[in-house]
This record gives sequence, structure tokens and C-alpha cells, in this order.
Amino acid sequence: MRSCDVMIEKPKIGEYRRHLLVCVGPRCAQEGESQKLFDSLGEKFKAAGLDQGNLRVKRTRVHCFAACRGGPVMCVQPDGIWYYNVTPENMDRIIAEHFVGGRPVEELVFHRGPDGGEGVAISNHI
Repeated sequence: MRSCDVMIEKPKIGEYRRHLLVCVGPRCAQEGESQKLFDSLGEKFKAAGLDQGNLRVKRTRVHCFAACRGGPVMCVQPDGIWYYNVTPENMDRIIAEHFVGGRPVEELVFHRGPDGGEGVAISNHI
């Protein structure tokens, strides 16, 4: 078979409500806190009911946001909300207040995307 005859399969991703991007780069959090935080999310999302259904949160590691202070740093899409100082305790607040409750944890927000995060405070029930 010639290489031009190879069928490329279209990728599939399950439905999700939000996409969480967590910086695990070495300058964001020096002692590996970001990777530990990322590794804990599966259990935290399952406990909060965010691992499936209409509130599902997809998570992805990234290696640099070029915002190398105050880490762990993460971005919530499509909300356009950027969080800093995401300790395990602060992550629990973000899960409860933002992902489940629909309202960002304002004192942890350091940036808002192009629409200013105006569409964030919406009902989480579809």
C-alpha cells in the first residue's frame, strides 16, 4: 500500500462542559506541585461528579503558558478564566464553586480571556 492510500482515522473526544489546562512546566511550580495537582484531578473530579455527564471536565497538561509566577497555574476553557496558586485546597474550592457552582473563585483569578469571562456565571444544568 502506498503512503497516500493510508486511511487516517478521525479522532474522537467525548462530550465535556469545560476543558482544564494545567501547566506542569518546571518554572511554574518548582517542586512538581503542578504534576501532583494534575495527577489528583481524576479522583477529585469523580468525587464531585465531574468525570462524566453534562458537567464533565476534560483535563490536559501543558508545558508552558509563559506566566511563570504564582503556580500552579491553570486555565479553564471555554470560560477564559486563569487561576494561580492552585494548591490542593484551592483546587477543591475551584471544583465546588466554579465547576459545580458556576462561579469563579475571584481571589484566585489572575486573568480573563477575550470576553472577560462574562459568560461564566451560567447555570450548570443543561
